Amino acid sequence: MSDEHEQITHPKVTGEDRLPGDPDPKTLVERMIRVDHAGEFGAARIYEGQLAVLGRRPVGDTIRHMAAQEQKHLDAFDKLIAERRVRPTVLSPVWNAAGFALGAATAAMGERAAMACTVAVEEVIADHYADQAAKLGEDEAELRGMIEEFRAEEIEHKDTGLEHEAELTPGYRLFSEVIKAGSRAAIWLSTRY
Repeated sequence: MSDEHEQITHPKVTGEDRLPGDPDPKTLVERMIRVDHAGEFGAARIYEGQLAVLGRRPVGDTIRHMAAQEQKHLDAFDKLIAERRVRPTVLSPVWNAAGFALGAATAAMGERAAMACTVAVEEVIADHYADQAAKLGEDEAELRGMIEEFRAEEIEHKDTGLEHEAELTPGYRLFSEVIKAGSRAAIWLSTRY
C-alpha cells in the first residue's frame, strides 16, 4: 500500500472561489453579460465614428473589417441578453454618443490617432476578457469559449492598430492612458448600472 493519497480533482464551477461580499455566480455572470454587451456596443459605435471620417480612405477597409467583427460580438451578446433575461446597462445612450464621438474625434486627428484609440481600447478589453474567462467554470464553458474567441479578435484589432503606426501618434502615451482610463471607467459603470 502506498502512503500517497490520490488527489481528487473536480471541474471548476463559476464562483466557487468567491470571497465574502463577492456577487453570487448568477449575478457575476449577469454582470459579465451586461458589461460585455455594453462594451461591444461602445466598440461598434467607435468604429462607426471612425468610418464616418475615414471610411473613404484606404484604411477604411481595415476599420470595416474590425467593425464587422465587433458587430458579430454585439449580436452574440444581444442574443445572450435576451436568452438569459439580463438587464442591459442603463448607460447605453451615453455609450452610443460617447463611442461615436470618440471614434470620430480620434479619426479627425488622423489615421494614426484612430489606430491609437483602437490599440488602447482593445488592450483594456483583452485584459477584461481574460479576467472574465478565468472566473468562469465548466458550468459556463460555452460563455467562456465565446469570450476567449472574442478576446483573440480584440487582440487582433490591437495588433492591427500597432501595424498602422498607432504608436507614432503625437503624445501617444498620454493619449493612450486617457482612453484606457475612460474604458476602465466604462467597464466599472456598465457592470453595475
